Amino acid sequence: MNPSQSPFALELKNLSKRFGKTDIICGIDLNVAPGERIGIIGPNGAGKSTLFNLISGRFQPDGGQIVLNGCRIEGKKPFEINRLGLARSFQVSNIFPKLSVFENLRCGVLWSLGYKYTFLKFLAGLDDANERVSALLEMLRLDKQRHTLAMHLSYAEQRALEVGITIAGGASVILLDEPTAGMSQSETSRFIHLIRQATEGKTLLMVEHDMGVVFDLADKIAVLVYGELLAFDTPDAVRADARVQEAYLGALAAQAAQTPC
Repeated sequence: MNPSQSPFALELKNLSKRFGKTDIICGIDLNVAPGERIGIIGPNGAGKSTLFNLISGRFQPDGGQIVLNGCRIEGKKPFEINRLGLARSFQVSNIFPKLSVFENLRCGVLWSLGYKYTFLKFLAGLDDANERVSALLEMLRLDKQRHTLAMHLSYAEQRALEVGITIAGGASVILLDEPTAGMSQSETSRFIHLIRQATEGKTLLMVEHDMGVVFDLADKIAVLVYGELLAFDTPDAVRADARVQEAYLGALAAQAAQTPC
């Protein structure tokens, strides 16, 4: 498919994944338009993180297709998918703890600016990279910590740094895996604003257990129950869906666990 012919930023077509005899993702179809913000919710064990691992190339599907900006990406390695315009964060902060905040972000921007494998002694002279990092620091509100080692940041600051690294390369599709997990209410409130600002104009898929965050940020919500896509609609429609209510009460989830895909 010619990328220009696709109306979607991301397409999942009959996507499936199993581990041994256990089906984890069961024939999911999902189309995400450019610029949409999608919240992915579901009970524990629903397959949310597995879905992210499939999209980002950490796992390979057993069936179906994954199409990014019109290009099929199943079978590609994570770094290849990243260079095609997709980036993700993880449940556990994935940063360089012994590098400064500035250095962490600079690692994220180099490839997108065409520097590829640049030796450290030349980095100080890369004005365009350093200017982009300075802009990111200001947006993340980490400019005062630019010289601080990442390992010395607070938990919320480390999560903010990871979001910064995720968007630093200019990817058009962003996956955030439980970005506000472990945060206080006030930290979460600030982080919602950061995510909205950092992903402006980008396509966002977000796994999140905090329903307040999901309903605040998402244009649409995808509900997974034991690997099946139970609902995909606006927040108001999902909130009113009796099947979703039953799933979170556990009745439908128990039924789905006993039903083959």
